[in-house]
Order: sequence, then structure tokens, then C-alpha cells
Amino acid sequence: MIRESVKVHSSPMDADSPRQYVLTVSCPDGVGLVAAVSGLIASWGGWLTEVANHADRASNRFFMRNVIAADSLPFGIDEFRSGFLPLARRYQMDFAVRDSSVPKRVVILASRELHCLADLLHRWRTRELVFDLRGVVSNHTDAREDVERLGIAFHHVPVPAGDKEGAFAAIEGILDAEQAELVVLARYMQILPAGLCERYAGRLLNIHHGFLPSFAGGRPYEQAYERGVKLIGATSHFVTAELDHGPIIEQDVIRVDHSDTVEDMVRLGRDVEKTVLARALRYLLEDRVLVDGNKTVVFR
Repeated sequence: MIRESVKVHSSPMDADSPRQYVLTVSCPDGVGLVAAVSGLIASWGGWLTEVANHADRASNRFFMRNVIAADSLPFGIDEFRSGFLPLARRYQMDFAVRDSSVPKRVVILASRELHCLADLLHRWRTRELVFDLRGVVSNHTDAREDVERLGIAFHHVPVPAGDKEGAFAAIEGILDAEQAELVVLARYMQILPAGLCERYAGRLLNIHHGFLPSFAGGRPYEQAYERGVKLIGATSHFVTAELDHGPIIEQDVIRVDHSDTVEDMVRLGRDVEKTVLARALRYLLEDRVLVDGNKTVVFR
């Protein structure tokens, strides 16, 4: 079975950024895959500016990320797709082709812990991370002023205990209206329903304030304090219906000791959370992440 994805946008790229097509591939492993793909691109006159691949012996799957200079090709992205399709069918490839000149549409979900949201807004405003920010959704109003000051749409969607289904239906409506390609949970402290997780599989990015698989679920800093750990960390992963068990994209740690309180750990952990989430988002924006079962291949 072949899954194809071609994203077409109209937003302008940075003036100093070369226009590129990013091709990602996953398929059963076999001999000659690199040669087949690079040979086809070469036959079109395509200039490969980045090439990365990985073969997973355990799953017998092959993964590839190629970057092609768009101006080296005699045709556009639609022709690229149709020309690549016969090769994809031959090797049972799942593939995606994206034009790097147009940023991905992103919606951010947040609650009352705003350090990750503030960090992403700064990186977006300074174009350290380039994406089309379509709005911020929150179950509280704490972030409204900061978000709207930047000219970004703010959606207050309370999640009452008695009507969570209605709240998540409203959120899904916002995601649909904005045609969100990525949804970032920037310390959004609500558990998403299974249907939403399945519909947006591979597009929901979460930051967990714990070093998974240890200390999953709520209050991970308290759990770490009670265990007397010497390292605490944060984990960015895809959201699945099983809480904090989605494929891990990025992690980092910071050292603590016996003198640190829970409050110290929370303060120290916030810095790690921000950097881990930002790195994971960058990888996704640049199409560097491919899913391999419950793991990820990340072409850094």
C-alpha cells in the first residue's frame, strides 16, 4: 500500500533561502534503494544537496531524506510527484514531497504553564523557527494578552469536566478551519481523546516534563524527587491514545542533587522543556522525523 503526501502552499519563503524539495521515504529494506532514488533524480538533472538514510535491521525498514535544489529540475512539485510514483510502487514506498519555500501551518495548544509557549512565540517572531502560526488554543485566558499583542488568533476553549467531548470537538473544528499540519502541545495539560490522536497521528507534538519512559503521567518532578534521582529531563514525543507512550523525538537532561527541592527541579526543568520542544519542532518543520513503529528515525 502506498501513502502519498504532497503539500502545496502559497506563503513566501525567506528571500535568502534557496528553494528546495524535501523528499522523505520509508519502505521495506532491500538492495539498490539509494541508487534507485538518486538515479531517478539524477536522470531529471536534479541536484541533491542533502542525503541521509537509515536501515533498521530489527524492523527491516529503510528510511531516507533527500533535499533537492528546486531550480535544478525542469518541472514543479506536481510533476516530481507523478514522476516518482512508479518507483514508489515498485519498492512499496511511503513517500512525501514538500516545497521548503512554504512554511507549515501550526496551531499551538497551551494551558497555564506558559514558558514553552513564550519560547516558541519568541523563536517564531524572530524567525529562528519558520512556520505559519495559525493560532493558539488554551483552556485558560492567561496567554491571551501576549498572544494577541503579536497579532495571533487566540482561542479560549474551556475544558469543563462535564463537557470535555464538546470542548475537544471545538478544538478539532479550529484545527480543521486552519488546516493545521502540526499541532504543538506546549504544556497543554489535558488528555486528548483517542479519535483526535488517531486523526492527527504523526502531527501532534507534545512536551512531557519528565525523562520517559520513567515518570510518565502527572507530577513527574514530584516522582523524581521521591525517587532521589540525580538527573531530571524532558521528552518531546508524538501524541497517541496511550498517555506519554508515543514515539519519542527528542530528550535532554539536567543534573540535580540531594539539596534540590521539588520547586528547584521544576525551575531547572523548565529550561530543558523549552529547548527539547523547540528542537523537536525544528526537526518536524524540516521533515527530519520518520516513524518506525513506536520509535522514530531523526535525521539531524
